[in-house]
Amino acid sequence: MKYFTLTLLVCSLFVGSANAQYASQKKAAYVATLKAVVNYKIDDEENIREVEALRKDKRFHQKLQMMLDKLQNTRTKDTKNRKVLDILEKAGEDIYKLLD
Repeated sequence: MKYFTLTLLVCSLFVGSANAQYASQKKAAYVATLKAVVNYKIDDEENIREVEALRKDKRFHQKLQMMLDKLQNTRTKDTKNRKVLDILEKAGEDIYKLLD
């Protein structure tokens, strides 16, 4: 009986771990999809002039860099970083489902 209980416990841990890994992979897929679509759409005919103007705008680059400096890519993220990642994952999920 002890062996059965231990086996059941170990199996449930593996299932939980597999589910967490699957969820993590889906989130990564959503962020990767978002990045690919943004890279593709940044050269869209409707946006190209404005994007080119921003590429040359020094003030925009300085402000953008200041905003990016507030983020971090470490494993432990603060509330702002978590919110940004949640927004990116949600947008990526929406686009993924729309295009799939």
